[in-house]
Amino acid sequence: MMIPSQSCFCFFFMVSFFLHTLASPTLRHCRHDQRNALLEFKHEFPRVNESNQIPYDVSLSSWNKSIDCCSWEGVTCDAISSEVISLNLSHVPLNNSLKPNSGLFKLQHLHNLTLSNCSLYGDIPSSLGNLFRLTLLDLSYNYLVGQVPPSIGNLSRLTILDLWDNKLVGQLPASIGNLTQLEYLIFSHNKFSGNIPVTFSNLTKLLVVNLYNNSFESMLPLDMSGFQNLDYFNVGENSFSGTLPKSLFTIPSLRWANLEGNMFKGPIEFRNMYSPSTRLQYLFLSQNKFDGPIPDTLSQYLNLIELDLSFNNLTGSFPTFLFTIPTLERVNLEGNHLKGPVEFGNMSSSSSLKFLNFAQNEFNGSIPESVSQYLNLEELHLSFNNFIGTIPRSISKLAKLEYFCLEDNNMVGEVPSWLWRLTMVALSNNSFNSFGESSEGLDETQVQWLDLSSNSFQGPFPHWICKLRSLEILIMSDNRFNGSIPPCLSSFMVSLTDLILRNNSLSGPLPDIFVNATKLLSLDVSRNKLDGVLPKSLIHCKAMQLLNVRSNKIKDKFPSWLGSLPSLHVLILRSNEFYGTLYQPHASIGFQSLRVIDVSHNDLIGTLPSFYFSSWREMSRLTGEDGDFRLSEAPYMGKVLNATAFFVDSMEIVNKGVETEFKRINEENKVINFSGNRFSGNIPESIGLLKELRHLNLSSNAFTGNIPQSLANLMKLEALDLSLNQLSGQIPQGLGSLSFMSTMNFSYNFLEGPVPKSTQFQGQNCSAFMENPKLNGLEEICRETDRVPNPKPQESKDLSEPEEHVINWIAAGIAYGPGVVCGLVIGHIFLSHKHECWFMEKFRRKKPKVVTRIARPSKH
Repeated sequence: MMIPSQSCFCFFFMVSFFLHTLASPTLRHCRHDQRNALLEFKHEFPRVNESNQIPYDVSLSSWNKSIDCCSWEGVTCDAISSEVISLNLSHVPLNNSLKPNSGLFKLQHLHNLTLSNCSLYGDIPSSLGNLFRLTLLDLSYNYLVGQVPPSIGNLSRLTILDLWDNKLVGQLPASIGNLTQLEYLIFSHNKFSGNIPVTFSNLTKLLVVNLYNNSFESMLPLDMSGFQNLDYFNVGENSFSGTLPKSLFTIPSLRWANLEGNMFKGPIEFRNMYSPSTRLQYLFLSQNKFDGPIPDTLSQYLNLIELDLSFNNLTGSFPTFLFTIPTLERVNLEGNHLKGPVEFGNMSSSSSLKFLNFAQNEFNGSIPESVSQYLNLEELHLSFNNFIGTIPRSISKLAKLEYFCLEDNNMVGEVPSWLWRLTMVALSNNSFNSFGESSEGLDETQVQWLDLSSNSFQGPFPHWICKLRSLEILIMSDNRFNGSIPPCLSSFMVSLTDLILRNNSLSGPLPDIFVNATKLLSLDVSRNKLDGVLPKSLIHCKAMQLLNVRSNKIKDKFPSWLGSLPSLHVLILRSNEFYGTLYQPHASIGFQSLRVIDVSHNDLIGTLPSFYFSSWREMSRLTGEDGDFRLSEAPYMGKVLNATAFFVDSMEIVNKGVETEFKRINEENKVINFSGNRFSGNIPESIGLLKELRHLNLSSNAFTGNIPQSLANLMKLEALDLSLNQLSGQIPQGLGSLSFMSTMNFSYNFLEGPVPKSTQFQGQNCSAFMENPKLNGLEEICRETDRVPNPKPQESKDLSEPEEHVINWIAAGIAYGPGVVCGLVIGHIFLSHKHECWFMEKFRRKKPKVVTRIARPSKH
């Protein structure tokens, strides 16, 4: 029987419409119970994120009853049942906690739940375990606290569990062993502690384990051979101990292993492994307590790309065998006890090498010519060893070399001019004494960071440096350069961030070359023979944080105009011939950002009004109320690297009439040193507003009147020197409550009355109160054995050696200048390669949320 054509057409139309309805997402209808649960979840969160005033419903504007919920932003429904199976609200600022009875937990058919970077806080509710169909759970980048609830074990279908970067604590629940389908376990950047539960061994399908940066402890499981699919294993920056788990390195699929920053000890042992991982490409074992020699069995990992064994206690000779691995690109052996000469041999198979770091060992002999065979080498770090001789000419063949660090060795001779094509050259603390002849004929240069400090250079300041137009950091301190500073340095002022010329014999005025120095952060020309006045073009250095002209012959009015520099944190004018008054009534309020000021040993005069310190905001602000110092920045591997480091200048305290200089590192100090001038009148009462002040030295002036009672408000004060003034009245009893104050000096004044009875006062030397005849209560302090004669005060600006019985206090004025990535000596303080190179490596291995190193996977 034939079907009429019209009926046939209608039949096929109905079938087609039915199938289209099933397949079309625009025509399916969200179930009312699912829609209501979503709306209930939406209404659990405030409409506006108070921290940044972003309305969450900008992202969730589609969540209303006029639109089918299967079309809402972040919502995915099943094509057949219309049940909500996926909810992705990543980066939506929910700004609240997850409630135990949340509408979210009514979405029983959810497979995927992503609430990453939603500003969630509070505990993870145990109700989360009701979503037993979940295969993906991502709560990363929030502010969740507390422990992972045991109900997490109900999510037995999970394949991905990501809790990265929260504030979760405590031990992992044993129920985590129920997640037998889990492939990605990401718990990094939390505060988990305790042992890894035994049930962890049930998770045999794991591909990725990331527990980086927590507080896990005890030992890793000795037998890890059951994780046969493991590709990425990261337990760095925890407190794991014990020996290296050998079974980890028998896993055939393992490609990445990071165990850095723990407390593993003993030898690095790979012996007796019948089936070593053949895929291993990245191995990080740095910052542990491994000892013994580097095992030659490492050479069996023929796919190894990066090896980091830095900062352990490894011994033995140079591991030549490593350089037979054809794929090797990066080797870091820094901070061990390896000895002897560096010998690569004829290892051309390792031509992939890009990064070599042998710093801070005990290698000796000459730098081998054979290093020039690694034509792809970009970084060579040899600092803090015992290398001798000259820089090999063959290194000039390394056309891709960008970073060359050779600090703190025993190198001699000339510095070759081909180095100026590199990005960073760090040669401090050697005995170099000359420059290659072709330096005078420079055309194009690339060097941005040049450290020639603490060598044996002498003679006039080299004018060819003015041709290094890409310079950002120039450090030539602690040499014997003489003559004037050439005005042609203005050629690179537009890019310069740090100029450190301290401790030479430079003379003449500081040239007026700073009109375009808008990026300059630190200028240190201290301990030279400069004269004249401060150049007024410094007013253009709006980014400047440090100015140090200490110990020169500059004769100028006090530069109150520097107070307009918005970022000036450290001002050191000490031991010059500055004159005039600090307070200028017509000047606008300035120096709001100062953290350290040292104007001691000048010829400053006048009185200070009672409100003088009221605008010194930075010393008044409690730590943490605002950010840290903005550090100088230098490019590194295509990224910006914070390069400024702190160093300590000095302060003095008078004891037994002798002014003695003390030096000590302390990066948090807030310091005022007005000593050795001719200030008069009362000490301003507003000094008590400086809540962060640690060290105050007003000695050797002509201050009169009473000691301000407001000094008792300085709860962080550690050292106070008011000696050699004309102060009268009593020592405020409230000073006895300053628990941090370990050093004080009130000698040579006209003080009277009782000395406070606190421990801080009673523990002082008798000399701290001498020549105040009307003081009483000194019986316990000035015992017969402690009594000393009262010599006539002497004013010595810089005594290199403290007197044997001087007050032993931490008196530090902070300054800061560029610390070279490979290590730096500035003034008195050695900035170790161990910390700078470690920081450099850390900087390049942060997760993409912060910074990802170019052209290689993130270590974390």
